Amino acid sequence: MKYLFLLAMTTLFLGGCSSATDKVNAEHIELVNKYIKSVEDMDFEGMGNYLDEKYMGLGPSYGDTIYKADAVANWKENVTNLYKKISYTKSKTAAVHIEGGINEGNWVGNWAELAIEYQSGGKVNIWANTNYLIENGKIIRSITFYNEADALRQLGYKIVAPAATE
Repeated sequence: MKYLFLLAMTTLFLGGCSSATDKVNAEHIELVNKYIKSVEDMDFEGMGNYLDEKYMGLGPSYGDTIYKADAVANWKENVTNLYKKISYTKSKTAAVHIEGGINEGNWVGNWAELAIEYQSGGKVNIWANTNYLIENGKIIRSITFYNEADALRQLGYKIVAPAATE
């Protein structure tokens, strides 16, 4: 009987811990999904509302870094003059907590196929992976990966190697 009581208490303790973690993960996934919805709606003000004042976006290329004010201003410019429509298709999200190190914290990863239509008439389909670091109910950092060369190829650009004499 003593062992049955111990087993029951252990089960309740472990069940309680996982449900608290699940709740936090669900809240973080919901935040990212709302951010993605604001991207699809081309609502640059809404996008800005989900970003922390200390927000830093990295990628897609090595060395690409942007902070909140410029990120919102760029989205405003792109919504006004570049994009006609952005759709996240086959989008999936997952949450993970990383212990220790420079990337410690609560992260949400999003893997998606994006269909992008440009005001000029061009269209691209890309696979994108963005990881979001969440703190205090806001996105504080994002790291985005996608194949820029493939997007440019779909728009008709040609990548030419420099001449051997250069």
